[in-house]
Amino acid sequence: MNAEQKKALQSLKTARGQVDGIIKMIEDGRYCIDISNQIIAVQSLLKKSNMHILKQHLNHCVKDAFLHESGEEKIDEIMGVLQKLIDK
Repeated sequence: MNAEQKKALQSLKTARGQVDGIIKMIEDGRYCIDISNQIIAVQSLLKKSNMHILKQHLNHCVKDAFLHESGEEKIDEIMGVLQKLIDK
């Protein structure tokens, strides 16, 4: 596991803990704005994790693909992911 994957994993574990906390907040009838703020925080962690994974992909998978003359396929994959991010 490389550094970017470790960072992504840590962010995901933190997000998982926050989701558990949000569930408890809802079950306890906590204030809606507080719950919403926590949901936004989790979304931010998920985006951060995704960026770490995409950085790792570019630095390793895409780089290797171009060295072996199959980089265009990887570019199409990245474009597909970017399109999903834009369509949100």
